[in-house]
Amino acid sequence: MPTTSDNAPTAEEVLQELRAFIDAAAEGLEPGAPPLKPDHRIPFHWPPHPVSHGFHVLAGDWKERATWSAYGETFPVTVARTPHGIFGRCDVLWHEARGETMEEMLANLETTAAPLFERQFAISKTLGLEGRFGGHIRDLGPVDLVKLLYCPDRDVANEARTEIEKHASLNVFTPALIEVLKDTRHPHRRSAQWCVLDLFEDLPSFCTNPTQENEAVAAMKELLWSSQDDYARTIYKAGVVLGGHLPDEEGEFALLDCLRAKSKYGRRSAMHGLFHVVEWHPGERERVVSALRAAAAVEPEPLLKTFASHMADDIEAQRFEHVEEPIFDEER
Repeated sequence: MPTTSDNAPTAEEVLQELRAFIDAAAEGLEPGAPPLKPDHRIPFHWPPHPVSHGFHVLAGDWKERATWSAYGETFPVTVARTPHGIFGRCDVLWHEARGETMEEMLANLETTAAPLFERQFAISKTLGLEGRFGGHIRDLGPVDLVKLLYCPDRDVANEARTEIEKHASLNVFTPALIEVLKDTRHPHRRSAQWCVLDLFEDLPSFCTNPTQENEAVAAMKELLWSSQDDYARTIYKAGVVLGGHLPDEEGEFALLDCLRAKSKYGRRSAMHGLFHVVEWHPGERERVVSALRAAAAVEPEPLLKTFASHMADDIEAQRFEHVEEPIFDEER
């Protein structure tokens, strides 16, 4: 990861690379195509616990050598024959397996290494690389880290988010991150947007001037205004960031406006976000309660009409907890 201005790309370069990346991903898709619904995040841990440790295989037991071929590569394997079976260790992958025969051990090695290979190929595909990615995400530069926010493997995207957070001081990410929030074309945009919203919980670390802050708030507001889904709970997250982490005028006014958003998901998120605004600024209670009751009076969705009314009651009564968000039929 670049750490100095001498070898890091500029913010404009990162932004232009991201735009080209989105263009390529959207090529051939129908204009206005909805995003793909992302899978749940499955945390990835590697290496797994060495199977040999449970059988007390000693260092001197690893006497034989073998090879294992998978995914177009051949890997060296160190072998230990014991009364408990045959153990194989692939140091290149930091991985072990056991079997009753050499063939079974090698087959088990391939089966249990599948999550690693799936992750590595997902990274390569996202970055446009050949073969499997054998490096470390922490060593990637800003352009690749922003691209990986779009990886279908959400744990990869989350790791890229973590690395971006660590290197916010490079001041090269912000225009591209705002562009991610504005993206309406990449099929994997929802989980990428969730990652950006999580970063923007600490907006001052990324926005160095009021113009950037206003652009970020406007992008979040547009998400609430027009989204036709709440995949990855991205629209919910946008409301939480605006109300719980940017509760001053910018966040509050955006949420108040979004009580009349085109998107029912956005209106739901705005109703919830306003609860957090009042947590931070109790002096806004009367304004928020009045706005929620006015919204309830004209809300076309019965579930949201009830939600807005109950949220107004909770805020007015100064309750520490609020009524649960409604779930729409298509989300069940």
